[in-house]
Amino acid sequence: MNIVILGYGKMGKIIGELAESRGHTIAGKINIDNREDLNSLNPSKIDVAIEFSQPEAAVENITWAMTRGIPVVSGTTGWLARKAEIEELTTAQKGAFFYASNYSIGVNIFFKINEFLAKLMNETSGYHTSIEEIHHTEKKDAPSGTAITLAEGILRNMDKLNEWHLSGQSHDTEQSIPITAKRIDPAPGTHIIRYRSEIDQIEISHTAHSRQGFALGAVLVAEWIQGKKGVLSMDDFLSF
Repeated sequence: MNIVILGYGKMGKIIGELAESRGHTIAGKINIDNREDLNSLNPSKIDVAIEFSQPEAAVENITWAMTRGIPVVSGTTGWLARKAEIEELTTAQKGAFFYASNYSIGVNIFFKINEFLAKLMNETSGYHTSIEEIHHTEKKDAPSGTAITLAEGILRNMDKLNEWHLSGQSHDTEQSIPITAKRIDPAPGTHIIRYRSEIDQIEISHTAHSRQGFALGAVLVAEWIQGKKGVLSMDDFLSF
């Protein structure tokens, strides 16, 4: 495939290296400093755009690709207030848009474990639910997209909870899940779910040892999305 990478930071570079090792060609490596290079690309020669940019650039990057008939695989977090806008554009363009807050296969298994545990805890009283996430200091958004996905998975399965909040902010009620966001180098990503009571604590966690798992997942999805249409997710890719 010919791939354009929209957001050529640390993740973009790893994605590029992995893609080339799998026989693909990187047709463009776009970041904030060379965005004008998009004008020199031939969209008809691009098979997919992998978008790992910044929250403030995500919508513009995705729109650029979508309006040119290029399937998009996006992993940028912190912009999801406008996700419905992109989904509508995908439908209007009859395109393909794939979004995941985390492309690691292990993390997506962890998402399922999280929901299963939440179902069990829904039948139990006396536990306080919380989430902690730890990332490197260059991560711009807090809480992480993965932490938000975990919180949403809990909310779908626990009747007594109805929202999440960033720890230290308002809405700290019994019906809200506090998310503590820590930024510590060189951590690529740790997420911990805790259920604490007066007598014990139940805890599950996922720790990434490197960014390789995230990057490989994005490349695998880019290969898989060829010929597909619509708004897609990791559930479609993994067929859970």
